[in-house]
Amino acid sequence: MGNIVHRSEIVITREKGPTRKAFIKGFKDPVYYGVHGGIKGFYRIEPEEEHAATLDHVVGAVGG
Repeated sequence: MGNIVHRSEIVITREKGPTRKAFIKGFKDPVYYGVHGGIKGFYRIEPEEEHAATLDHVVGAVGG
């Protein structure tokens, strides 16, 4: 096995309802996760503010 080149250090806290805030080591501003569009419809919730879902970030990472 090779050497570890990076280890993610992330702290995620729940804000309100489906909204979560992630603090990623090395970045000043937090990243927000939540629901929007069809996802909020699927779960039948209406968040105070829409945010990208964790699924959006995973798809973006794989596709990028």
